[in-house]
Amino acid sequence: MFMVDVRSVAAPTEDVAGFDDMVSGKQRKYYMLGGKGGVGKTSCAASLAVKFANNGHHTLVVSTDPAHSLSDSFAQDLTGGMLVPVEGPDFPLFALEINPEKAREEFRDAAKNNGGTGVKDFMDGMGLGMLAEQLGELKLGELLDTPPPGLDEAIAISKVMQFLDSPQYSKFTRIVFDTAPTGHTLRLLSLPDFLDASIGKILKLREKIASATSAIKSVFGQEETRQNAADKLEQLRERMVKVRDLFRDTDSTEFVIVTIPTVMAVSESSRLRASLSKENVPVRRLIVNQILPPSAFDCKFCAVKRKDQMRALDMIRNDPELSSLKLIQSPLVDMEIRGVPALKFMGDFVWK
Repeated sequence: MFMVDVRSVAAPTEDVAGFDDMVSGKQRKYYMLGGKGGVGKTSCAASLAVKFANNGHHTLVVSTDPAHSLSDSFAQDLTGGMLVPVEGPDFPLFALEINPEKAREEFRDAAKNNGGTGVKDFMDGMGLGMLAEQLGELKLGELLDTPPPGLDEAIAISKVMQFLDSPQYSKFTRIVFDTAPTGHTLRLLSLPDFLDASIGKILKLREKIASATSAIKSVFGQEETRQNAADKLEQLRERMVKVRDLFRDTDSTEFVIVTIPTVMAVSESSRLRASLSKENVPVRRLIVNQILPPSAFDCKFCAVKRKDQMRALDMIRNDPELSSLKLIQSPLVDMEIRGVPALKFMGDFVWK
């Protein structure tokens, strides 16, 4: 068992997190933690999952960040794309790291089955160049060759929802997501709408192409193969719609922004909140991580650093996007938050 020697640090909390409200009820709830890279999203997400599980909830914590660090936080190998029970605690906690490459391959296979690179030349020869141009306008090739930030995460989240739809996973009542950095999240928010519209067009065009001439059938293969490909693409579209709806569900979902007390990080958090609001994603809490704890003996460096942090906190209090959020201040500690005991320690002073 990994153990740490933790020491109490006074947390200069301005407002409690309202954990009683977060933990109440048996309805399934989703918490998505996101923000600028390097602000401590993973530690905050893992500590929240430990807190939920320690309070009796069957909890699943999921990393959809391409640069996974959930295994490091729990000091346990969580790779492999399968649900893994967290070692050590006697409460119901499972973790999962989604492989973004495999998620991307699933989309690529589904899309290619509905129009490969040779289809355009073939359709030109059959006098169907206009349909080929319409397919080109969808910019499907760009998604296949250089998927935009957010595509991996959208599919990863939808795969988790598939897990949870099965009876054996119905017991989970709290799902915590450690999401990718801000840029990916912002692209993710608009991606489901884009894929929903684009895949719908692809399916319609595919029917036109298939019915235009029997020769086209040879491009797509046998009827059963064509139907399987169409079904797979339709399922992908439905899953993307579910991801979009999940983000906007005020009853079951909350996006928690994590930041640090620097001007740059706060500015990025403000833009993130504005984008989340535009997409109707519910946000109620803001975690400001790595706050210097009170000290009677400040060195010159600490005094300057504390002054800069206070300036960043003032920015939050005066920012039109952030000032209305419940502010949670998490102190900088003199230890690495790694392993369940350390995560429990962190959760006890962050999630009050």
